[in-house]
Amino acid sequence: MSARSYGQFCGLARALDTVGDRWSLLIVRELLPGPMRYSELVASLGGIATNLLAGRLRSLESAGVIERRLGQAGGVTYALTPWGSQLREAIEALVGWSTPLMVSGRDSDSFQPRWLAVALPALLSGRTAKPPTELGIEVSGCFMTLRIDEDGPHVTVEPDRRPDTILEAEPEVVLGLAAGAITIAEALSAASVHGDRRVLMKVLPGARA
Repeated sequence: MSARSYGQFCGLARALDTVGDRWSLLIVRELLPGPMRYSELVASLGGIATNLLAGRLRSLESAGVIERRLGQAGGVTYALTPWGSQLREAIEALVGWSTPLMVSGRDSDSFQPRWLAVALPALLSGRTAKPPTELGIEVSGCFMTLRIDEDGPHVTVEPDRRPDTILEAEPEVVLGLAAGAITIAEALSAASVHGDRRVLMKVLPGARA
């Protein structure tokens, strides 16, 4: 038995034995949108020590949660295994649960636009659209497409094409709309919409006035 194990024959305890260490689930969050290089993980995670990151990556790889792959331009990237990708549901549930913790605002906390790719599907869970509707979102120089279709919400970071309607906003505005914490009118006073504003209201309905 590992010294770090809870030593309990319980699914939750064994899951925490595997991904419960500090930074482990945040590494999984980083990889949910797609593979990343080691240097990209260091930059995105911010406060993690490089030796700690290397240790967490080894541990997650040994457990079968992540794997190393050859990147398109050469070099090694880290990616979730199919089993590791199943953590999306648990992470999205925690993101949804965290809404009361987020209403106080960002303060001095760091933020990476890439994290919206995980947060938005979680906050918009259960929302569908037929026919599908797409909204481009630009935050801090990062572009992504939020698509709502009959299967629910999906986010693509740096897509091959851009939708006709694009929202340019700070992360607090995008998250506030998705969580229903602010109204469309409040969002538009602090953001820009290029295209059809009705798309914004269909995809990110915001709070009722």
